[in-house]
Amino acid sequence: MSAFVTRCTAWLAVLLLFAVAAGLTAGALVFWGVLATGLAGWLGFHLYHIALLLRWLRAPRPECIPEGIGSWQQVFSALYRQARQQQFNQKKLSSTLERFINAGEAMPDGVVVLDDSDRIEWINPMAVEHLGLDRQRDVGNLIANLVRQPGFHAFLTAEQHSQPLILHLTQPHELVLSVQLVPFDSTRKLLLSRDITQLDRVQTVHRDFVANVSHELRTPLTVIGGFVETLSDMEAPGPDILRQFLPLMMEQARRMQVLVEDLLTLSRLESGGKSQPFERIGMSELLHTLKVEAEGLSHGRHHVELAICTPCDLWGAPNELHSALGNLVSNAVRYTPDGGRIRLLWQMQGGRAVFSVEDNGIGIAREHIPRLTERFYRVDRGRSRSTGGTGLGLAIVKHILARHSARLEVDSEPERGSVFSAVFPPERLAEPSNHEALTGVGPSKKPAG
Repeated sequence: MSAFVTRCTAWLAVLLLFAVAAGLTAGALVFWGVLATGLAGWLGFHLYHIALLLRWLRAPRPECIPEGIGSWQQVFSALYRQARQQQFNQKKLSSTLERFINAGEAMPDGVVVLDDSDRIEWINPMAVEHLGLDRQRDVGNLIANLVRQPGFHAFLTAEQHSQPLILHLTQPHELVLSVQLVPFDSTRKLLLSRDITQLDRVQTVHRDFVANVSHELRTPLTVIGGFVETLSDMEAPGPDILRQFLPLMMEQARRMQVLVEDLLTLSRLESGGKSQPFERIGMSELLHTLKVEAEGLSHGRHHVELAICTPCDLWGAPNELHSALGNLVSNAVRYTPDGGRIRLLWQMQGGRAVFSVEDNGIGIAREHIPRLTERFYRVDRGRSRSTGGTGLGLAIVKHILARHSARLEVDSEPERGSVFSAVFPPERLAEPSNHEALTGVGPSKKPAG
């Protein structure tokens, strides 16, 4: 700026000296003519460059800055450098903002930016999924008009937000959200949502598990305690009393022992405890053992059949698979009325080996089937307890089969019977025709356990 003023002052001084020299030579009229002409040219020169500057300011772009003469060249050069620096800073700011937006887009939690009136300014994809919002349509709308949940409006307008709000949503799908409101400047707020559906489900299962275990243990303990109290009140209980009470007490004690053993087994399986080493399991021998056990449990009340349609054996943990398949067989015996038919079947289906237990018992309604493998879940609680079940058998079956890369399939209809099937993948099969390879002798080895 100082250089521009200096140049203008020097130009005016030169013009004045030239006019004075012309006036002394040719008279006063020439003086004023030269001075006026010089001032007009000087003014026109600057007005021209001002016009160039104004035209550029209407659409400022660094690459289109006009060329100047003299002092204006310095002005335009300085303006060019400033515009380039501004462009660089803008690109840097845009890049930083884009990174922040991308970070918000990638967050596993929902993020909604609200203004001072609780209107939506920005939404990330996870918030769209959590709250059922629309990124185009809902921007600028009040969040309270879009999230209609009990307690949400009061939470939004509260002065303190130290504790999150728990929302149980059913639309667009069942979801449990933890919602937190965080002010981040004098006018704006962040509405954060976190999916805690799985955590809530785990907590519910834990509460139900504790309640169920307490209930299952309370009944035999109450019975045993009642018998002990009765016997303690007697001065000398007779043999008939003892023969009546002791078997009932032993039955309840065995019931608690079975329950505790199933709980320990299930805990070991769920915690990923060390599995038994995998070895070749002779399925023909195991299936005949299961048939004998079923007949022993039935005491002749059912007709038990065994059909072996494939000679394939399995790679697995013998005791674990015996327990899992035995649970399926014992359930069929327990829930099939006297005179019913139970069929054990070992066959190949589409390259997979399938162990099935078929019965013509009471059957299971379709709405109960997805929950059969839940701990302590019973279709008929009274009947389950009367048959001696702990409510943990199918949960144990599910985990054992999962350790063997297998799955449990259930097909059942009320009053028509049930089919429980354990489906084993091809990698768990041991073909008798390739015994050498399957026993680990040679290049082929057994599957990892």
